[in-house]
Amino acid sequence: MIEPQSYEAIYDFGNLYKAYKAAIRGKRWKNTVAKVDANALEAITILQAELREGLYTPGGYHEFLVFEPKKRLIQTNSIKDKIVQHSFCDQILYQALTRPFILDNYGSQVGKGTFYGLDRLRDFMRDFYRKNGSADGWVLKADIHHYFANIRHDILKEDVAQYLADPRSRALSDAIIDSTPGNDGIPIGNQSSQLYALLYLNKLDHLVKEGLRIKYYGRYMDDFYLIHKDKAVLQEARRVIEEHLTARGLELNGKTQIFPLRNGLDFLGFHTYLDDNGKVIRKLRRASKERMKRKLRKYKVMYENGAITREEIEASFQSWRAHASHGNCHDLVAKYEAIFNTIFERSDEESGPENQ
Repeated sequence: MIEPQSYEAIYDFGNLYKAYKAAIRGKRWKNTVAKVDANALEAITILQAELREGLYTPGGYHEFLVFEPKKRLIQTNSIKDKIVQHSFCDQILYQALTRPFILDNYGSQVGKGTFYGLDRLRDFMRDFYRKNGSADGWVLKADIHHYFANIRHDILKEDVAQYLADPRSRALSDAIIDSTPGNDGIPIGNQSSQLYALLYLNKLDHLVKEGLRIKYYGRYMDDFYLIHKDKAVLQEARRVIEEHLTARGLELNGKTQIFPLRNGLDFLGFHTYLDDNGKVIRKLRRASKERMKRKLRKYKVMYENGAITREEIEASFQSWRAHASHGNCHDLVAKYEAIFNTIFERSDEESGPENQ
């Protein structure tokens, strides 16, 4: 019987097959995936032997740029490497690396995520107002300059080694980390990279919460904030944080600043602020509104030209609508629904009432 959290669990055939199914989901149309899919059992058997005998080595990466919400280099690996990472993350890495995380580390974890982080910020603001009687406080809002590109392999491997007891698991993790050249940077497209990136700032989390004793602190990947009634406390916190990050090869980006809590703060796609009565108000950020407006204009042209289906447009819009519904955005959603409905007007008119 395979012990859970053991290295053997990674190459257990059943676990590898589940990882394979997860890795190809939504990708069967790709030629590279189709080749593996045609000989799936044989491919998994070979991969199982490589992992068991310690012969597996990660392959290279395909690189491309994405421009939403900002320009980023994405490095994606082969279907074989995706299968290994799915199994490794599901069987060992997730449980091992998330164990030391604080509550207010929100990214890429079961039961957490964007709206969990937004609700924690709301609760922090409410608690601040109750204890201080006003919104007269300060915010240190920060993120890391080119975070994924500057994560150091040597430091990351030391961090990971603290939580992986089996040397074979450590060796596999090291091989994945070192699958890109040099000592800096991990691929954004890797499943493991999400966990590694969460772990790399774990010591910062504990420094802020336990060393600096900042109660109102939250982080989503490399985007984080501190709230305190005393500006001088946050100025000293910034100095300590910068010193800590420098030792780990990182630096805060130029947008990092300390500003009045009354101004509200941008976090996880929303601008959240306190009014004079202590009510927390959450508005969708302008960038998100403009992005959906551009998409709807583009969808209208694409739909008229037959380049996109109604179902695809509806899925995209409903996803945005669900996101916006977590803010105080009723009028905005209604306005965009009207724009959304105009996309299909010509088609509905041409079909006629007898076909509707």
